[in-house]
Amino acid sequence: QVQLVESGGGLVQPGGSLRLSCVASGRIFGINDMGWYRQAPGSQRELVALITSGGNTNYADTVKGRFTISRDNSKNTAYLQMNSLEPEDAAVYYCKADIRTMAVVLYTKSYWGQGTQVTVSS
Repeated sequence: QVQLVESGGGLVQPGGSLRLSCVASGRIFGINDMGWYRQAPGSQRELVALITSGGNTNYADTVKGRFTISRDNSKNTAYLQMNSLEPEDAAVYYCKADIRTMAVVLYTKSYWGQGTQVTVSS
């Protein structure tokens, strides 16, 4: 009943920019942390950036100064602005959110999106 949908991926040249979006929908009573992760072929999924409900952020060292995570709580949406993209940034990017939802009782569960492909190539 809760769904995360990412968008904004694509092909970009080195040095270019992309903005990813992640929209949460469904039976949502609140969202705690929202994060962006990525997974390149043959590699483990890794944390790229995280933002708390209060707006505190945390970044992987490899993207500090180039990527910016933000969120719009009124829209249940998180964004990842990616600048100065490098070939090493190419991966499938996934959104993860800790969402308070309800079945019989209120509970918090982590949800993942389906991923969006980012390709950095000239």
